Amino acid sequence: MATPLQANPAVAQVRAYLQSLQARITEAIEAIEAAQPGGARFLADGWEKPPGEKLQGQGLTKILEDGRVFERAGCGFSHVSGPQLPPSATQHRPELAGAPFEAMGVSLVFHPRNPYVPTVHMNVRMIAAAPAGAAATCWFGGGMDLTPYYGFEEDAVHFHRSCQGALAPFGEQLYPRFKTWCDEYFYLKHRGEQRGVGGIFFDDFAELGMQRSQAMLQSVGDAFLDAYLPIVQRRMAMPYGERERQFQRYRRGRYVEFNLVWDRGTHFGLQSGGRSESILLSMPPQAAWSYQRQDPPGSPEAELLTRFLVRRDWL
Repeated sequence: MATPLQANPAVAQVRAYLQSLQARITEAIEAIEAAQPGGARFLADGWEKPPGEKLQGQGLTKILEDGRVFERAGCGFSHVSGPQLPPSATQHRPELAGAPFEAMGVSLVFHPRNPYVPTVHMNVRMIAAAPAGAAATCWFGGGMDLTPYYGFEEDAVHFHRSCQGALAPFGEQLYPRFKTWCDEYFYLKHRGEQRGVGGIFFDDFAELGMQRSQAMLQSVGDAFLDAYLPIVQRRMAMPYGERERQFQRYRRGRYVEFNLVWDRGTHFGLQSGGRSESILLSMPPQAAWSYQRQDPPGSPEAELLTRFLVRRDWL
């Protein structure tokens, strides 16, 4: 019997698109590395869940480590199915609790070496669930967000304009709505801090219908390279020293805290029996914590908190 996703002819298109997106993005990152002496390449790690495990499926994890520009860059594709939606996926859809499900998506996090280049996250995904005796329900989620260590207005403005442009064909109301959603989601509640300068975030989205919702998802995925690469090119050659690297490691600690404590994607993967190595590819290679760190007023480090890690209109 066909599974809920396989029974829908549009799903093969979604899968093909996601695999193509992963290839395009990793090729672009490799091109940046290849232009540097000793630049690194992605390791391609294909995987398949063995019979008998709670979660079934396959994927391709691409990971680049110890590069000249990117200290760690992970970009994963997965297509999995399971007998029961985990709690992290049903908190807004209680009627689907316990339903078998399928999920596919591309997720990436890039941690650059230069502290003046921001970390970036992007995810696009599709989930379907089929409660007993009911038709399958499909929805989409994803977005992208930017986490600088040293703030630059023009970088934040460019990133947000790219996000706005990706959503504009599907309704002018979507960018402000998804921008607010991103600000609220990527928030460290235990710290009272934003994770970065935001971007867009959406989940449980199907209100445009299957075809248009899928088109919107693809528009977001297609906008990623134009949103991020110009920032990388602008900052990657800026000089830095141990002070900047130390601050970068300190702020990366906040990134780790968010992903482990608050991120629904991490929880979904771990709760559903996903592949830990792929789920945790978002972790930075180095991170640090300091007790009650206080940066001098007016310093670039203090300015990150007061001017950039706040909810504001970047357009």
